[in-house]
Amino acid sequence: MLTFHHSPGSSSMAVHVALHEVGAPFEARVLSLQAKDTRTPDFLAINPDGRVPTLVIDGRVLTEVAGCLFYLARAYPAAGLLPAGDVEAEAQVVSWMSFLASSVHTAGRQSPEAVDEAFAVAERRLAGRPWTVGDRYSISDIHLFRLYWRFKPAYHLPDGRYPAVEDLYARVLARPAVQKTIAAETAAGYSLPTSRSP
Repeated sequence: MLTFHHSPGSSSMAVHVALHEVGAPFEARVLSLQAKDTRTPDFLAINPDGRVPTLVIDGRVLTEVAGCLFYLARAYPAAGLLPAGDVEAEAQVVSWMSFLASSVHTAGRQSPEAVDEAFAVAERRLAGRPWTVGDRYSISDIHLFRLYWRFKPAYHLPDGRYPAVEDLYARVLARPAVQKTIAAETAAGYSLPTSRSP
């Protein structure tokens, strides 16, 4: 059984999408970052880093977006969220995930210019392809989608600035698993930010 500790609208949204994509049964535990739920002794006993996402797999704890996404893709291969039988394509997914975590996500703590530069790199890497790796949707597309979901309104990124990223974003947004996740997180009280606060 999976237990998913998350805060609606945060980075954990990517894992929430993947859980719906793979169809895994899970128990969701909603934590409020504003109320400092991730800093309570009970939660710190589960994840000493005090962060979400935290996925508990039959009592074992897994943290970080990339780790949780990779686990779900490998544990539920029928969902097709990781290239099958192609080690180089799989490594490209890991490369995208590393880039998104180390360059794009961290740009939000730096400046609007850093955000623009990070998405410009993503745009160049993605240009001419429907998905981040090959011609199939994968966990790295989910990760890129979630970052753009949050950063576009937070930094008022103009329409048309990153056309390849925007096209991917629109395709991911239309997926039933994404719509299900948005509905669940909205019901938990999340609303998309309109000012800088990624």
